Amino acid sequence: MSDPRFPIGKFHFDGPPSDEQRGKLITEIEQAPADLRAALNRLTPQQLDTPYRDGGWTVRQVTHHVPESHMNAYIRFKLALTEDVPTIKPYAEDRWAELADIKLAPVETSLALLESLHTRWVILLRSLKPEEWKRTFNHPEAGLMSLEKSLGLYAWHGKHHVAHVTELRKRMGW
Repeated sequence: MSDPRFPIGKFHFDGPPSDEQRGKLITEIEQAPADLRAALNRLTPQQLDTPYRDGGWTVRQVTHHVPESHMNAYIRFKLALTEDVPTIKPYAEDRWAELADIKLAPVETSLALLESLHTRWVILLRSLKPEEWKRTFNHPEAGLMSLEKSLGLYAWHGKHHVAHVTELRKRMGW
């Protein structure tokens, strides 16, 4: 049985992607909002409030988390492109997931936010010159991160959380 925390496996970075691989990763980021929307299709409020695994977040929390995480990523990209090795601020995603907006906002709000955010982000990603992919930011917990590694991480991250929902649906027969 696979680990329900990592239904598509843990993130691995095998070094700088080729131009073709980079294009594929950008397409995966572009597709993530539609994939998440499809994974949530016709779920009831009770289903949205079901944890995707024992001790895990609910589908609602996962849905709100994705645009929050990707907003942080988008800002990190912009900082790295406009500053020399900026130190970014991590955030307590587990504590964010407990705030009132996560519990009260309709998931549609976060789906619309994710769609708009990814539209902007993909425009930015497709505009980058080869040397810009080497730009970095400093993550106080993870260390130095290049934009090309971050691209891979966030392409994986969207698929990772979509799989949380789709695997739960399979297990529950939804």
